[in-house]
Amino acid sequence: MSRIGKKPIGIPKGVQVTVRDGEVAVEGPKGKLGLTVHGLCSVELVDQNVVVKRSADHRTAKAIHGLTRALVANMVRGVTEGFERRLEIVGIGYRVQLAGRNLTFNLGYSHPIVFTLPEGVQAEVEKQTAIVVRGVDKHLVGQTAAQIRALRRPDPYKGKGIRYADEVVRKKAGKAGAK
Repeated sequence: MSRIGKKPIGIPKGVQVTVRDGEVAVEGPKGKLGLTVHGLCSVELVDQNVVVKRSADHRTAKAIHGLTRALVANMVRGVTEGFERRLEIVGIGYRVQLAGRNLTFNLGYSHPIVFTLPEGVQAEVEKQTAIVVRGVDKHLVGQTAAQIRALRRPDPYKGKGIRYADEVVRKKAGKAGAK
């Protein structure tokens, strides 16, 4: 049995979980999320816990068992605490501004880049070089942060670009003859 899949998920106070026809809906103080459960798994409410079970015992079913449990646990955590990714901008003249749902980046290109935030994701610009992406859906927050990072990936020679706050950029040595 999947080690992750067999762990029950505790439901905190203020969170409602409903299971109906292979659909799981989680509603909490920060918002609500839904998930369609794969046919190899089933989700049940037992006491104040959510339990994920699988119908078969082959490799794919075991993998989907753990995945489903992790997705439901992330939904419960998302509607109670939320998720966030921090990004840093490194480089002279590189900066960001927030205007409504649009982030405007100056990243050394000949033009500013306007990035529109998707629904369900909020951004906060702490300084001109620091962004915090927040939301209830872990996948959407991570995907949005990755799209922002892809606008100007960190350069391996100078380290300039957009990086995650906890990311370590390994710098390469330049040309050996240049001194």
